[in-house]
Amino acid sequence: MELAEMKAAHVTLAKLEYDPVVVKRGYAGRTLYVNLSKNDFQIKPVTQYMKETFTGGKGFDLYLMWHAINGPISWDDPENEICISAGPLAGVPAYSGTSKSIVTGISPTTGSVMDSNVGGHFGPLLKFAGFDALEIQGKARDDVLVVIDGRNNRVTIEQAPHEAINSYDLATQLHHMYAETEEQLQHVSVVSAGKGAEHTLIGCLNVSLFDFKRGHPRLKQAGRGGLGTVFRDKKIKALVAIAPHDRPMWSKETVAR
Repeated sequence: MELAEMKAAHVTLAKLEYDPVVVKRGYAGRTLYVNLSKNDFQIKPVTQYMKETFTGGKGFDLYLMWHAINGPISWDDPENEICISAGPLAGVPAYSGTSKSIVTGISPTTGSVMDSNVGGHFGPLLKFAGFDALEIQGKARDDVLVVIDGRNNRVTIEQAPHEAINSYDLATQLHHMYAETEEQLQHVSVVSAGKGAEHTLIGCLNVSLFDFKRGHPRLKQAGRGGLGTVFRDKKIKALVAIAPHDRPMWSKETVAR
């Protein structure tokens, strides 16, 4: 099936329009909450307290989980969250490792909160799209995509029945589906887990970056704690982050002096 046919078959379950922001001194100044059970969104402010005490990455993830989960729960409880955040230096090419982000959730292997470090471009592109962190709660009824589209300033939950489940094929499909030109293939990043994560407690998350030399996406793994299993239990086929193409990703004040 052609990509245009696949995309035409998407059913939008929920949509949020939001105002664009420019990242300043490392922060977009807000986080995104998605509830898959209710098909609902919420944009939350990043406070000065969060910046000074939790900074970003693991700190933001744990802060959001602390305020979202009301007590001891199992890993497959709809209340369990998957949180993804990158720090204030995310995507700054002057520093090594700034494409990385941290994923947290209650682990199927330990029953406690687990964090996993991962490369790929999702963390920086999420920030460029206007959010310092993403938290996903609840469970979808059927496989869905969550698309954070910084090009058009909207977030959608979409049923996507025809795309592949397994990560390499899915990443290739979604990079080409959401990039408007070949040059924009690096402006898209996909998070997926694949079919295998449905049959084990140690499923990993695969985070993409487009490699122009190889001509296809590469995948980096968040392999610690079985968070890919949580991902597929929530019926998420993929997360897609799309960076804006029509305005600078970084202002002159992006990096703290």
